[in-house]
Amino acid sequence: MILTRVILIASLCAAALSAQISSFPKPSYFRETFRRPVLNVELRPPARLADFLIEEKEGKRLELSLKSYLELVMANNTDIAVSRLTVEVAQDAVTRAFAAFDPFATGRFTSTQSKTPTTDTQQPALFTYNQTLSSGTNYGVSFSALKTTSNSGVSTFNPAINSNLQFTFAQPLIKNRGTFVNRLPITTARSRLRQTGYQLQDTVMQLVMNAENAYWDVALARDNLKVQDKALELADEALKRAQRELELGAMSPLDIYQPQQNYATAQISVSQARYALQQTEDALRKQMGADLDPAFRTMPIVLTESTDVPTETSAIDAEAQVQKALLNRPDLKAVNQALDVDDLQIRSAKNGLLPDLQLLGMYSMQGQGGDQYLYGSSAQIIGVIPGGFGDVLSQMFGFGFPIYQFGLQLRLPIRNHAAAADLADAVVAKRRDALTERGVEQSVRLDVLTAVSQLQSSKASVKLARVALDFARKYLEAEQKKYELGTSQIYFVLQAQQSLVNAESALVQNSILYKRSLLNLLRRTGELLDERGIQLQ
Repeated sequence: MILTRVILIASLCAAALSAQISSFPKPSYFRETFRRPVLNVELRPPARLADFLIEEKEGKRLELSLKSYLELVMANNTDIAVSRLTVEVAQDAVTRAFAAFDPFATGRFTSTQSKTPTTDTQQPALFTYNQTLSSGTNYGVSFSALKTTSNSGVSTFNPAINSNLQFTFAQPLIKNRGTFVNRLPITTARSRLRQTGYQLQDTVMQLVMNAENAYWDVALARDNLKVQDKALELADEALKRAQRELELGAMSPLDIYQPQQNYATAQISVSQARYALQQTEDALRKQMGADLDPAFRTMPIVLTESTDVPTETSAIDAEAQVQKALLNRPDLKAVNQALDVDDLQIRSAKNGLLPDLQLLGMYSMQGQGGDQYLYGSSAQIIGVIPGGFGDVLSQMFGFGFPIYQFGLQLRLPIRNHAAAADLADAVVAKRRDALTERGVEQSVRLDVLTAVSQLQSSKASVKLARVALDFARKYLEAEQKKYELGTSQIYFVLQAQQSLVNAESALVQNSILYKRSLLNLLRRTGELLDERGIQLQ
């Protein structure tokens, strides 16, 4: 009989769940539910590095344009990968918000034996199924069966079997009424997911800007090393010429120290520039994940992006750039989305203040059966009518003993401090976010205007640096001719050489500064990812 009850409970569970099969995850539900969670995290190696590998007689090297470098950054940068996980957490929050509408089924069977003047054995079984719909309606189905065995001599049914099948529902009429208010947690989670997407976009934009700055750091260090190598060549030529003049007696031995000092200083500058280039290349490898692969960890890197600045560029409309930023900046969109979340929170808090009035209903069917004992006038058993669980189900589904129930239930909060405080906090949060939005708009405008000013200043600095370089070359040529004619000293030639080196270095630095300023303007207007062809899924 116990096995029969278990089979019956299982069949009823399957019958109830068949009405809500969509809530069942998948056919492999039990395998996925009871299998061990995967605790090991496998990190994939850096990808696509070999796509930009160039093999020559001198050896292998990575040849990177700015576009190809940023592709590697998006594929391999650890910080960007970590930032992407925030969206997955927000997506899980949307899934979690559906939990309020998940169906829930329970089954229970117990066997209890008690010894008193009469010995009884009770074996109850219970199965319940309950779910809340998005409209707020809560319905439930419950089936209970009880088998009682007694050694009492006056029992009409022994063993006695009783069963009950009950349907209940509760429909909110004021509080929690309607699909909108009951799906507020889902709507809020989705709104926060969009906000998280904007925040991810802003974070990735900053990380891409940092990565591109690392690219220009290498370009700056590379060009600076070229300038210092050229300075070393000039110092070497000046020293060799001074030594020949010293050997011919055309120079005092006291004048040889200045060319020697300049040559030693130039050697130090070359050494420092070479180590600075090595450091920036190491930082570049980290940005694109090349430091994780031993094959690419020390491989030479060649940057193909030009550092030349266009001589003629159109004037920048600062106000137009501000309008672009107000439309494109993801941090501003995130704040706007926060206001949408605040509206939903206010609606939810307002719902919490309402009285809770519910329409209740219940319908129940009952059945009774078992072995029935017939007693005579002297309380003696005169016959036994065999019975079983089938008779109980037949009687129950014969609808001979129904129970109907309808009613109203009102829970009226005389004073609800918690809900009132929640509503007040929600209103304050919206006011705070509205002020935050205004502050962000002010910051956006200032950021863009500052970036435009810096870009214009950088463009002017490049132009002046080119003029200064031209004058430095003419100055060196003039001093060299004067020195050859005997009207100048070696000191002034060396001074002119240093001026040329400084002018070349200034042009390199201002050219890179222009690239950084242009990058900063794209970041401030929110166009950086689009300009670099980067799309976030």
